[in-house]
Amino acid sequence: MARTSLKTRTVSCTCGAVELTVTGAPTTAVVCYCDDCQAAARELEALPNAPPMLDQSGGTEFVVYRKDRVAVARGADRLKTYKFKEGSSTNRRVATCCNVPMILDFDDAKWWVDVYRARYRDDVPPLEMRFCTKFKPAGAVIPTDVMTHPGYPFRLIRKQVIARLAMMFGR
Repeated sequence: MARTSLKTRTVSCTCGAVELTVTGAPTTAVVCYCDDCQAAARELEALPNAPPMLDQSGGTEFVVYRKDRVAVARGADRLKTYKFKEGSSTNRRVATCCNVPMILDFDDAKWWVDVYRARYRDDVPPLEMRFCTKFKPAGAVIPTDVMTHPGYPFRLIRKQVIARLAMMFGR
């Protein structure tokens, strides 16, 4: 059976010096409200000229891809990795040219990467779910536009496992 060509998109930092290519459909598009994402967003927003990261309800929007489908096309030397807790496996990679967060990945997760949804200029993948809403900021109102979950939903984990299996079998 012939493989069909996968669509490739380019996402970039604000000034365009750092570009990523993302290939194929994302695994999912989400908003995370976990304490770590909120704390990291506040610290990254404090960088000089950094854009806002939290949405109006206090969440961070990501588009999730298989790791083998995200590549740095330009400006790799301008990406700086931030870890906000000692011993954390979470890496937030920021374009230092304009202090824009580009991706989030994990030392121990070899098969997925989260691209900050704000990096898309057009053809933005639609949100599918909001999770870890039990950590939402006090007084925040969570929109009801997509499914919400107080923790990490089985649906999210299932999508990641399916993506991992597809990578293992070269699909």
